[in-house]
Amino acid sequence: MTRYATLLAAAAATAATFAAGALSAADVSMDDPNIAAAYEDGGRYFTEDDIPTFNVQEDGTVDWPTFSGFRRYHAECHVCHGPDGEGSTYAPALKNSAVEMDYYDFVDVVVNGRQKVGAAENSVMPAFGTNPNVMCYLDDIYTYLKAHGSGAIGRGRPASKEAKSDTFAENEDACMG
Repeated sequence: MTRYATLLAAAAATAATFAAGALSAADVSMDDPNIAAAYEDGGRYFTEDDIPTFNVQEDGTVDWPTFSGFRRYHAECHVCHGPDGEGSTYAPALKNSAVEMDYYDFVDVVVNGRQKVGAAENSVMPAFGTNPNVMCYLDDIYTYLKAHGSGAIGRGRPASKEAKSDTFAENEDACMG
């Protein structure tokens, strides 16, 4: 099963059952098991719970998926959510969502969209589940926003990055067709 299909399946399988592990932005620590990279697989880093995360070296070099996420976020998401996931008058700050929201809830919202209508709020997030420019890079976008939201990287384009791994390139080619 491709990573794209896996993400779609995860989003369809009631994300609410995973919500117990949500973080508060005020409680972010680089040692937190919900943030810290426990292992690497093919150039992508994961937490102990197999959730994609970032890896920033002491000199500021970011892993390839985080750099890719910066690029993909600014190609697809910043129009509504503002530069660097900082939010806008139109849409909320996604840098906070990647830290505060459970990963599976984040995937669900991106895949299926969300509409909140009420007396104090009227917002619509369109569904991106059929957009390969988002779905093939969703973990990258998530790790970039998580790195920025946790304070591991600042605003703007990361100054240096790890090389793109062969595994990462193969997965990208397979997803994009």
